[in-house]
This record gives sequence, C-alpha cells and structure tokens, in this order.
Amino acid sequence: MQATPSADPWIVDVSDADFESAVLERSLQVPVLLDCWAPWCGPCRALTPVLEKLARAYNGRFVLAKLNTDTSPQVAAALGVRSIPMVTLLIGGRPVDQFMGALPEGQVRQFLDRHLGADVIDGEANEVGSSEADPLDEAEALIAEGAFDDAQALLDSLPADTRSARHAQLQAQLKLMASDAPAGDPAALLERIAANKKDFEARFQLAAILAHRGDFAAAFDQLLEVVLRDKAEQREAARRQLVEWFDVCPDPQVVSQGRRYLGMYLN
Repeated sequence: MQATPSADPWIVDVSDADFESAVLERSLQVPVLLDCWAPWCGPCRALTPVLEKLARAYNGRFVLAKLNTDTSPQVAAALGVRSIPMVTLLIGGRPVDQFMGALPEGQVRQFLDRHLGADVIDGEANEVGSSEADPLDEAEALIAEGAFDDAQALLDSLPADTRSARHAQLQAQLKLMASDAPAGDPAALLERIAANKKDFEARFQLAAILAHRGDFAAAFDQLLEVVLRDKAEQREAARRQLVEWFDVCPDPQVVSQGRRYLGMYLN
C-alpha cells in the first residue's frame, strides 16, 4: 500500500502499512515532517492546518506526512507516542528534531529553518524566510522571562481589531503571573497533603502558588486530585478553577493532558 496523497504533492497521509517507504525511505531523498495526530485531539486540529500551510509555502523543501495514531497503533507504539500532537523531523532516514504541542506558526517556521535554512523563494514561501517576528510570540517570551511590564506594553500596543483569542489568553496569563504571589509555604503545604490526602485547602493553596509561578502541570495535578477524591463542593470548585486555568496555560500539551484526566475523573 502506498501513502495516500492529498491535493498537494508535499502532503501525504501515512499508516502502519507504508510508514517505512513513505517516511523512512522518503527522508533519504527529502526531509520528512511527521505529524502524529488523532481526530479527537483539539491541539492537533489547530496545528495540522499550520503544518499544511508551511508545507505548501516551502514548496518541496520538506514533505509533511500525517499519521493518525488511532488507526496506526503499531507505528505510534514504536515511536513511543505518549502525547499528541507530536511532530518529528526526519532527515536521512533518522529523526533529527522534535516538538510537541500546537506551536504557533512563527515557532514552527523557526523549527524548520534550523534544519532547512531560510532560503528566499517565490510566492508565499518568500514570507517564510523573511517574515517579521510575531508580536504575540514576543509577548509570550517576555512573560516567561518575568518582564511583565514590557509584555503588557506590547500587548496594549496591538490594535484592538487585530486582537485574537491568543491575545486574550496572554492577557489572562499575564494578569495571573504579575499579581501578588499567593500566601503559603509550599513545603509546609506538601507536608499537610502527605499527612492527609484529602486536605483540599492545602491543595488549593499549593495549586495557586504553582500556577502563579507558571508551573501549570503541577497546579493541575493538585486540583485533579481534588476532583478525584471529593464528590461535592470542593470537586466543583476544583473543576471551575481547572477550566479557568486551561485557558491561561501556554502549553497545549499540558492543557490536553489536564482536560483528558478531568474528563476521566468526572465520568
């Protein structure tokens, strides 16, 4: 069986049956960007159009191979896929780099250009090599560095009619991380939790501290434990807080995992 071509020659659907020829052998002639995805994965649905757009823009400098992990479990297991989207660049028959989560277009371009170069070519691809940095990427980097005032100034400078859902997400993230640090000693709170797994007050306090620091994965873990262990008011409070922070967390992989476990624990 051969890889299923799309309307674009640089975009193909691959499976367990043709992975070796369509990905490994193909990468001996041209770099192959392997997109491991699934239909139920929200971040995957956001990322795949970005990858397809860039595959067309780069016009043959790489091939985008899309692997549905639900229908290709053998390859997914061999690759050690534990979270999606997982995107791997293969050159010369072997993986050379990888990223996970729904990165913005600018960061995917940077990922590609580290290995493919930033050649200027005709049409849309010309923008790939010479486009200006995305101001939202810059704001996100400033927040990560703790330069909150600079990040706020940059976000405020963007015209109102160009502000997207991501702009709102960064504003909410900035509001959380730039606020006064929540009270409490993390070590003491961990001791309380170790002594009593149902010390929900300690878990809420620790989650607030962790989220303020930007450690959303650990914050989610604390609130998910509340959802798992309580069946009343504390469970609902934890659910509401998780839903709020899902919209703030900048890491799609962490959010995807948090949503998955929340769904499991609520059922």
